[in-house]
Amino acid sequence: MVGLSSNEFRPSHFAAKYLLAEGYEVIPVNPREKEILGQVCYPTLTAIPGGVEVVDIFREPAAVPAIVDEAIAIGAKVVWMQLGVIHEEAAEKAAAAGLLVVMDRCMKIEHARFFGGLNTLGMNTAVITSRKRVARI
Repeated sequence: MVGLSSNEFRPSHFAAKYLLAEGYEVIPVNPREKEILGQVCYPTLTAIPGGVEVVDIFREPAAVPAIVDEAIAIGAKVVWMQLGVIHEEAAEKAAAAGLLVVMDRCMKIEHARFFGGLNTLGMNTAVITSRKRVARI
């Protein structure tokens, strides 16, 4: 997870915590950190020993082209750009290199949507309605 923050109030931290709880391996990539959520943190994708299948990007769009270049170099299979992270040219480059590209989507939300866990570590989905709530006084 590129751009994973140790700040528990940041969306990247929240998503990583959810994915770890669901049994996924999360490898933090952040040059300012040594460890996040009990996982060794690496400064770059190329510093990670072994293979990486999915590169989950929690960085500003301007940083995406360099991250995509690293993802291609390490043989990743997927580049996933989180909500608000959109870079069409980098997405095209990744796709041309044979990587699956997901853009402007949250991995935690998509996983929970497919596996029924939107209420886990987040949204209360007990009732979905468009009706206004009645104030209880």
